[in-house]
Amino acid sequence: MTINRTMQIVLASAGLCCLFLLPACTTATDIGTRVGQAAGVLDARQAEGIRRTAERTERSFEDFTPEQEYFLGRSVAAQVLDRYPVYDDEQTNGYISLIGQSLAVFSDRPDIFAGYSFQILDSEELNAFATPGGHVFVTLGMLRLARNEDEVAAILAHEIAHITEAHGLQSIRTARITGALTSAAITGVYLTGSREVAELTDIFSDSIDDMSRTLFTSGYSRTSEREADRIAVTILRRAGYSPHALVTLLQHMGEHWNPQGRGYARTHPSPLDRMQDVQDVLDDEDPRIPEQRIARFQHYLGGL
Repeated sequence: MTINRTMQIVLASAGLCCLFLLPACTTATDIGTRVGQAAGVLDARQAEGIRRTAERTERSFEDFTPEQEYFLGRSVAAQVLDRYPVYDDEQTNGYISLIGQSLAVFSDRPDIFAGYSFQILDSEELNAFATPGGHVFVTLGMLRLARNEDEVAAILAHEIAHITEAHGLQSIRTARITGALTSAAITGVYLTGSREVAELTDIFSDSIDDMSRTLFTSGYSRTSEREADRIAVTILRRAGYSPHALVTLLQHMGEHWNPQGRGYARTHPSPLDRMQDVQDVLDDEDPRIPEQRIARFQHYLGGL
């Protein structure tokens, strides 16, 4: 989905500054500023300003401010909701949110800008999504696959891990940002002009599309998925859930696995590969699930 022009301008006004916090090629920008000065289209002050911008782009994704991360993630979340209807059941959504918020407290980033949010999607597809800034979605189909609350927690902990490790931000194609900066340096354009604002607004929209494409089509790298699973084990253990719930969930997913299917099958490694990736961070003990937790799961999700 391409965000319409009105939405692009609104989003750009809130989050445009985040575009210049991405890694870029300082060498290219230095060349551009020199060319611009030699051609007389840049004065020393303008060239120095562009160089400072380029220096900022060398920072890592960790240098996104919480606000910038939130605005980008909110835009991607809007695309999730454009593709999937929400599940209109306040009590069940509240139950999922309660589990998710409890897990987020035990993550390495419990206090993100606008807090975490959790929403059930009314879809039979086996899938779950996380966007930067704390937005987590899980489909009814995925919840129906879980056989207890600990397995539900494993689903949510994995998505929380994608947020804490900024995997969504890392999917942005930084080449387009570098090109825009270099072009600005060479031509001496002013970023306050309508044409330049429109260009950078398009880049902002493209960055959102990069993240959405990762969620819906290409998926994260095997390394990112492995990292998310291993961090999920840590979150589950800290929160008092069984870390082995991730393995039992993956075993069950393997029974429904279709490499040519949609959802998780398109964007994730096979359940068997994922199980192997977490074996060394699991302990031998598999704690018993409390009766109260079993009853709570049956009350809210037993009838799905």
